[in-house]
Amino acid sequence: MYGCQQVLVSQNNDLKNILTFLCSESHKLTNMGIYYARQLYFKAQKIIGKFDLIEQYKTSYHYKVLHSQGAQQILISVGESFKSYKKLIEAYLKGEATDKPRIPNYTKKGGLATLSYPKQALKLKGNQVRVPLGKTCKGWFGLDSFYIPMPSNLNFADIKELRILPRNICFYFEFVYKKETKKVELNANNVLGIDPGLNNWLTCVSNVETSLIVDGKHIKSMNRWYNKQVSTIKEKKPQRFWNNKLALITEKRNRQMRDGINKAARIVMNHCLENNIGTIVFGWNKGNKDSINIGQKNNSEFVPIPTARLKDRIAQLCEQYGIQFVETEESYTSKASFLDGDYLPTIGEKPQNWKPSGRRTKRGLYRVGYGQWYLNAECNGALNILRKVSRRLGLDLSRLSRGILTSPHRIKLWSVNRKTRKEASLDLLEVSAENPPSFMRRSGQ
Repeated sequence: MYGCQQVLVSQNNDLKNILTFLCSESHKLTNMGIYYARQLYFKAQKIIGKFDLIEQYKTSYHYKVLHSQGAQQILISVGESFKSYKKLIEAYLKGEATDKPRIPNYTKKGGLATLSYPKQALKLKGNQVRVPLGKTCKGWFGLDSFYIPMPSNLNFADIKELRILPRNICFYFEFVYKKETKKVELNANNVLGIDPGLNNWLTCVSNVETSLIVDGKHIKSMNRWYNKQVSTIKEKKPQRFWNNKLALITEKRNRQMRDGINKAARIVMNHCLENNIGTIVFGWNKGNKDSINIGQKNNSEFVPIPTARLKDRIAQLCEQYGIQFVETEESYTSKASFLDGDYLPTIGEKPQNWKPSGRRTKRGLYRVGYGQWYLNAECNGALNILRKVSRRLGLDLSRLSRGILTSPHRIKLWSVNRKTRKEASLDLLEVSAENPPSFMRRSGQ
């Protein structure tokens, strides 16, 4: 498993000038590679080879000012994007993909692009990492390298790649490193069902008689304030207007979202480790973000919440600790009654005369069909998510009681205890299988 730690570049004008120049040259070299690959595809219907772009542009100044391995990474990535496009087109023609893919296009003029260095290009001197530059850069500016501080919590021997990431007038150093998995012996028959929402970001109920709600009101408030600021700045401006102030508030909002995702995922993971829960079932409908229509106001509040990223983060932590992660569709889980054992149809397969036994009497309160009992509506939905996969996974849901369904423990993200805050701050985004580090793509691993 590989981890990726981001380090924000401090206010060092000399260093930022170097990074701006490098990322600018990376952007130009990327567009040059895209131009050649597009022309080859349009005129000869061929996909560029893995190393063809390197042979084509190794004499260019945009190639020479960068370190050779960094420049090679850029052009190889361009070639891989066209190779992926070919495979997606084939899948689309076979009916395996729903949306028609688009051929890789040029990036915006005057922009900045990511630059990657493999481990063998880096050297550790003291507590500083030496990052090399190209020979042409040394001839122009008399500079052959620059130094960045090595993170104290990482071991240089574990570093596999260094990325320079420009984003919203800020720069980040991304250290990709090898991370050991922490396999924990947990009971796979103990399962936690998760129902995502808005005010209740995650509602979690387990078959070991535990329940909790990760509060989402703070995340919702942050997004609302961000949208209000953007609307105020863009008032009476062109639709694509952008300035440094917008970039700064956007970057602040993105950091807050990332912090909230790490905290919420850590809360769920700690709950599983403390209660010997070895399986997580996450309810998720495909297209519930881009295809949802719950009104303009509700859409503006629900769609920007990064629940999909939170789901992926929980899945990554499950892989790290050896917990089984199951994703299932959640259609009709909010309407059906768990205690009444209502049938749970899937989307498009609801019987014509289907009717739930209970109903929601008000927001957050569900009344079951018999006994006139009242339950927490989100907890009822989380348990119905477990019922969706109970037969397939062989789950035992007989130990559940009405007590955990009526009074779940609510946890606020920015008021958790010191231990959880510390663990969440050390949680770093794992490198996903869909976007592996370039050294893995290059070696074909």
